[in-house]
Amino acid sequence: MKIRSISLLAILFLNFSVMYGCQEKKEKIDVNLDQANQKVEVTIDGKLFTSYIYPNTIMKPTLWPLMSPAGNMLTRSFPLAEKAGDRADHPHHVGVWLNYGDVNGLDFWNNSDAIPEEKRSGYGTIYHQSVDKAESGDGKAALEVSAKWKSPDNEVLLDESTRFDFLAPSPDVRIIDRTTTLTAVADEVHFYDNKEGMFAIRVARELELPSDGPTELVDSHGVVTRVENMDNSNITGNYHSSDGVEGEEVWGTRSRWMKLSGAINGENVSLVIVDNPANVGYPTYWHARGYGLFSANPLGQKIFSDGKQELNYSLKKGESTVFKYRLVVASENMSDEEINRLADEFAKE
Repeated sequence: MKIRSISLLAILFLNFSVMYGCQEKKEKIDVNLDQANQKVEVTIDGKLFTSYIYPNTIMKPTLWPLMSPAGNMLTRSFPLAEKAGDRADHPHHVGVWLNYGDVNGLDFWNNSDAIPEEKRSGYGTIYHQSVDKAESGDGKAALEVSAKWKSPDNEVLLDESTRFDFLAPSPDVRIIDRTTTLTAVADEVHFYDNKEGMFAIRVARELELPSDGPTELVDSHGVVTRVENMDNSNITGNYHSSDGVEGEEVWGTRSRWMKLSGAINGENVSLVIVDNPANVGYPTYWHARGYGLFSANPLGQKIFSDGKQELNYSLKKGESTVFKYRLVVASENMSDEEINRLADEFAKE
């Protein structure tokens, strides 16, 4: 009789939990605007996860830094901070961003404050305009922002409206869903087929793939030095696609998601970019390099397909297109099964 009573109590408690939603407490995600420093900080249980930053010096808004659940920086520090051992190449690779290499003949991708004055007429800039929504919450939060894609002579080509959904489904997994709507303001806006794009992250040195040959690195004082032989002792990165392609062979392939895994300070980490079936050019091509550039490019198809495909995408004035990407950050080497579940979930949204 006593055993039956205990069993009955267990059943009643289970039913109560299901009916009234009793579950593990969700982590608090706070979204805090800091206009004085041109950023919006996103914290999870009081610890920095990322910041949406928009200083004029980087020529586009970006998320930087991006932190792992254990507190390790997953984005490269250079050129915004000084960390010994960072590569000093491509100063336009900052944080997590979205832009493109050829919009009406202007290069938005490669623009940075390193471009000489006499060459700036060939580059476009994305200007942050406003924070339209900043909503904190338990296990989820949202940030909505507006921006304008402009030519050097201040002509507006595109209006951008972007929503970031920040999710913390478990203590070891973080998710950023980015939904960007681009609306043509100019009479015609052409995204000419170009390999430089589109949704990207430049990762920390530890997540690069091991490499040989000389390169330029920065020291703790920001001084650039040439290194003839690379030290790969803590370089642990490896790419893995949804179709099973590994390492640097992923460049120029198409798949619905790509994982970059490695370890930083003893923490196993995964960075996964998930494409969405609603995007133009799905499934995306991957402009993913061993030196730390990890990018999904659905519009630059010619170089990736050896000329077999080409996509020159256009919008007329008032027309819009939407790009949706999911970025998963995990303190583990995520399995294909786990990633496919998150990708299937994202595809339904």
